[in-house]
Amino acid sequence: MALIITDECINCDVCEPECPNGAISQGDEIYVIEPDLCTECVGHYETSQCVEVCPVDCIIKDPNHQETEEQLRAKHDRITGEQA
Repeated sequence: MALIITDECINCDVCEPECPNGAISQGDEIYVIEPDLCTECVGHYETSQCVEVCPVDCIIKDPNHQETEEQLRAKHDRITGEQA
């Protein structure tokens, strides 16, 4: 499942550079995550890097974009051009 940034975001700028897929960008009021690019860092890291660095714990699983580990891995492979 992709991640989402809640309105508790304080725009601290630490999450955006941590995303290996470039899925995080500045939105109108807070940072946002593009679900088509978010793999929860599957294929890159053991844990979601944005969640690890967020000082206010405002990055959660997006209930509107539920995906299995296999789907996240396939998305990673598509984005990076890698094959498992």
